[in-house]
Amino acid sequence: MAIFMTLLAVAVLVIVDQVVKLWAVTSLASIGSIPLIPGVFQLTYVENRGAAFSLLENHQGLFIFFAFVVIGVICTVLYKKYIQTPLGQVALILVCAGAVGNLIDRIFRNFVVDMIHFSLIDFPVFNVADIFVCTGVALFFYYMIFQHKEDEEKDTAES
Repeated sequence: MAIFMTLLAVAVLVIVDQVVKLWAVTSLASIGSIPLIPGVFQLTYVENRGAAFSLLENHQGLFIFFAFVVIGVICTVLYKKYIQTPLGQVALILVCAGAVGNLIDRIFRNFVVDMIHFSLIDFPVFNVADIFVCTGVALFFYYMIFQHKEDEEKDTAES
């Protein structure tokens, strides 16, 4: 995948995430919560100062550092074309976009804006960037298990 297309895909996904978060800050924060399916699913404004499930609350420096490392590794892996299939590339683009989206929040707000809440199972409130990261990680596991070929495997497959 061309580097321009990769950067464009990440940028578009980050914009989607940031637009949703901007709406949450400007509209949802004053309301608090909007039930979409009562007792099952609602939009609830939360300021998350930790990682997933509010772990390590108020350690923004650690999360910012980790995000830069993850983004750097993903950019290097994609640039050097280590990923062998479009699915693997899409997976890393999703993870990168999610990391950038939450990084922007951590740098400029000192917390991550969360708003999606499945209350039926009392799942922690999350955001669009979190969906990108989780989906990307799941796809990357699939890629690594079923699509990625080691050098020896590639050599025998080509023979």
